[in-house]
Parts: sequence; structure tokens; C-alpha cells
Amino acid sequence: MATSTASAILRPAGKSISWDSGSSRGGNTNRRTTTIRCAGLSDLIGGDLLRPDLGQWLEDVERHKALAVYTPHEGGYEGRYLTRLRYQGYHFLDLSARGLGDPESTLTKIHRVCPPHLGKQPIARWYFPPEVDYRLSLMPPETKGLVLWIIEAKVLSKAELQFLALLPTFRPKVKVIAECGNWRNFVWRPLKEISGLSFGEEEATI
Repeated sequence: MATSTASAILRPAGKSISWDSGSSRGGNTNRRTTTIRCAGLSDLIGGDLLRPDLGQWLEDVERHKALAVYTPHEGGYEGRYLTRLRYQGYHFLDLSARGLGDPESTLTKIHRVCPPHLGKQPIARWYFPPEVDYRLSLMPPETKGLVLWIIEAKVLSKAELQFLALLPTFRPKVKVIAECGNWRNFVWRPLKEISGLSFGEEEATI
């Protein structure tokens, strides 16, 4: 009903584009008219706005604590889900899986970093605090938690994904969102299921 109404509204308001393809001196002109119409309501306001799944998104984040998300190739959809978590009182730590190194050492332990020496300077080692613990120590007490949002997580190994799936167990105030690939719509799955950890839990419940 909404689609037919939108088509009826947009049809008379279609924009016509005309141009002259003939000679200005000969007087012969060919006029071509093109009408642009929207196919449906989703083309007018955006298809992601028509999906009332933000409530389910918040529920799954609180329930599973670690999710693997699949975003459209054109990007931009994940911002709405990120903003909804921010409204709930979460702080964010955005990291890229490329160059992350060992996730356990980088996120939960004091780790060393060797800067490039360019062949002239001596090899140096700098020690950095654990990323997750350092951010947790800086958060105000009223903050609901920390969301670790990892982009390009598709390059991580199965063992690294399993650690990320178990990280909320070691740090209860941490939620993990890992971008593990692309899909036509914004979809998500429990990270334990993607990394192969949920099979043991299903057997235990049986």
C-alpha cells in the first residue's frame, strides 16, 4: 500500500530532461523526454530505515556480547547501529585487524612495539599498556561499557576470532563487534558461532 501510494505521488512530479540534438541553423530538432521515478518507498528514504531491527541489535549485543557483522560493500549502514550503542552509554575503541598483531597481547597485556629503523637508527623497543585495560581504566564510573569495534576482521585466523569471542568473559564490561565480511544487508551472527565455539555449548545444553 505504501509503495503504490509513493508511486502515485512521484509519477506526476517526475522530472523531465530535454535536449536539442539537431543543428541550430537547420531548425530540425529531436526532443527526447526522460522521466525519473522512484521504484518504491525504500528508494526515497533508504532501505535501512525501513528495517526495525535496532531493538534486536541491542538485545543481541547484550546477550551474546561478541558479534560478527557483515556490512554492505558501499558502507555507511553500520553507523546507525554504532550510534544506537553510543546512545546506550557505551564508549568505543576502533581498531583495524591489519597490523593488530597478537590480539591477546595487544588487548590484554603489556606489549612491545618495534618502530621502523629505516636501516640507519638502532632497533628500539617501546612498551605499550594493554589497549582494552587502559581504556577501561579511563572510563567514567557511569559508563555502561566498552565496545571493541574491529574492522577488516576477515583477515584474522580462527584462533584469533575465538579469543575475541571469549574476551567478554575475561573482561565483563567489554563487548566485541568484528566486521568479518560483506553482505547485501547489514546482518550479524554470534562470534562464537562464526569461530566454531558454539558447538560445545550446544552439546552441554543437550
